[in-house]
Amino acid sequence: MRSVIIVGSGIAGMNCAVRCAENGIKVQLLSPFPSERSQSVMAAGGINAVTEEHEEGDSIESHIDDTIRGGCNIAGINAVTGLCSNAGNVIRYLERIGTVFTTDGSGRPVRRAFGGQSHRRTYYCGTSTGKQIVSSLVMEARRYEAKGMISRRLWCCFHSALIRDGVCYGAVVFDESRRMLEAIYGDALIIATGGQNALFGKTTGSTQCDGYAAGRLFMQGVELKNLEFVQYHPTTLETAQKKMLISEAVRGEGGRLFYEDNGRRVYFMEEKFGPNGNLMTRDVISREIEMTGREVYLDASFMDSLMISSKLAEVRDICAKYRGIDISASPVPVTPSVHFFMGGIAVHLNHETNIRNLYAIGECASMYHGANRLGGNSLLAALYSGKVAADDIAASSVSTDSGHVPDFTGDLEEAQANLAGQELSKSKFPVMYVRDMLADTMNSNMGIVRDGTRLAKGIGEVDYYLSIADRIHYDKDVMPYFNYSLKGILTLARAALTCADERKESRGAHFRSDHQDMSDDYGYASVISYDNGAYNVRYDKEFEYES
Repeated sequence: MRSVIIVGSGIAGMNCAVRCAENGIKVQLLSPFPSERSQSVMAAGGINAVTEEHEEGDSIESHIDDTIRGGCNIAGINAVTGLCSNAGNVIRYLERIGTVFTTDGSGRPVRRAFGGQSHRRTYYCGTSTGKQIVSSLVMEARRYEAKGMISRRLWCCFHSALIRDGVCYGAVVFDESRRMLEAIYGDALIIATGGQNALFGKTTGSTQCDGYAAGRLFMQGVELKNLEFVQYHPTTLETAQKKMLISEAVRGEGGRLFYEDNGRRVYFMEEKFGPNGNLMTRDVISREIEMTGREVYLDASFMDSLMISSKLAEVRDICAKYRGIDISASPVPVTPSVHFFMGGIAVHLNHETNIRNLYAIGECASMYHGANRLGGNSLLAALYSGKVAADDIAASSVSTDSGHVPDFTGDLEEAQANLAGQELSKSKFPVMYVRDMLADTMNSNMGIVRDGTRLAKGIGEVDYYLSIADRIHYDKDVMPYFNYSLKGILTLARAALTCADERKESRGAHFRSDHQDMSDDYGYASVISYDNGAYNVRYDKEFEYES
């Protein structure tokens, strides 16, 4: 029986695992923590789809157009068409496995408005859509675990892929319980490790999603794409630990952004963009907040308390718990924060990378969002991409014949020796301090508004961190993963800064004050490759991963 390895057990990874099991493929599902602790549970707003119950005037074609336009015309039309055309099937599947969407008085699902969309097409489960979907998928996965088709391994971290001559044969993982590296073989390796939050430190996302897998695979010859496009969510609540997401649902239900000027409320988004200004795309709102130079507030106090309880309960609870704010009585101070990464591992339409039998799905794969993601499309892409990869593997006749798998013993021994050497290091540079310095570098030089001078400064600083990476003090008091993952994260940061420096235009979530116009010269996805320390970026209109 064929078998696959899936790294990451959030929505994308779990859905892929279930689909593989349905297709008769055995799955090893690897992650450091249970699915209930994945970043997927934090997805609050909803999932986009045009179904038979669509709003008058809406259509699948309209959803496609909104997605392409929101992504500033560099997302592949074939990829986006597949995503939007299958969205209705995704909703029906979720309902079938037990996801309970919010309904009206007649028991029919209701949809909310999200930024950048021409119609209300975002299905939701209160403000805990991600939690609901994770719960449904966990139960579905357990059915296949009971049948022996899915096996879970917790406390297990990705180290590297087993690649030889452009073919992937499995992965090296770190087993925390034994504090040892282990080689695991399979007919395909699927990466579902989420975004790149560690590059920026305190974000809206989980620290589990740190970008290491993408950085390590990049060093192993896997191409990355669109790393310059980092989405800032315009409305987050600052706390000591992280940036707490104030869901776009608040603005979708009528919430208004303003700042105060001599005691007068200035509804700056409405003044500049009209009545629907608060539902502009996230990149636009984040830049407008940044350029006000003032403290900005989100007001929902005029809303009916029953509506807040039924539709915005999680936002209400977050504000009360972390800042003591009653949103039914007071506006909420908000600030933009890194929220989503449109860039990541470059994949074909089937979600396979440039390495055969190596796939990437979910946020770690760059595919559907172009230069800017629409709210509600991330959950859709996570579910759809997992299905696409699973179906492609099932349809493929190619497998890694166990009798012809190369000998990776030397690779494993070398990796284990490096790990042991790190633990003996006596350098004065602690690894967690360097990670904190990296976050300062990225926030200072690759923020909402960028320019060539700051990007060059950021590249220089990351080059320095890389130059000392082999002399870092690897702290035994932290998980070994934090030690060995540093170089991959630094390499990914260097690649992201390089892509941002090379794209000398402003497009979507990439805004340069020294190149403020959109240019036809950069009207394509950026693809970056790594060759012995060299970072090579290209824009090739003949090269289309999505078509």
